[in-house]
Amino acid sequence: MSLVKRRNIPAESLSKMAGILKTIAHPVRLDILELLEAEKSLTVSDIKEKLGQEVETSMLSHHLIKMKDKGILVSEKKGKYIFYQLRDTHILQIFDCMQACRMIWE
Repeated sequence: MSLVKRRNIPAESLSKMAGILKTIAHPVRLDILELLEAEKSLTVSDIKEKLGQEVETSMLSHHLIKMKDKGILVSEKKGKYIFYQLRDTHILQIFDCMQACRMIWE
């Protein structure tokens, strides 16, 4: 008999978790999440500038749309600009969990 307490997370929720994790499992997407935590609301151009990486605007837009489609980000159109924001900042706790994981540092 196992002494480990299971969380008993429903299969549907596990599937949704896996989908979100798959979506953010890219260095640029993780960088975008951290940036939006600090800056709250940014346009594609703002994100491109602040990332300081050689990321094509079209690829950056692709990353943002993927995360928006999964419900990780929301957007708001103001004039001719679209501003992206985190839908729920709780997703950022994944950074704390991963930093605490010994596998990251081995």
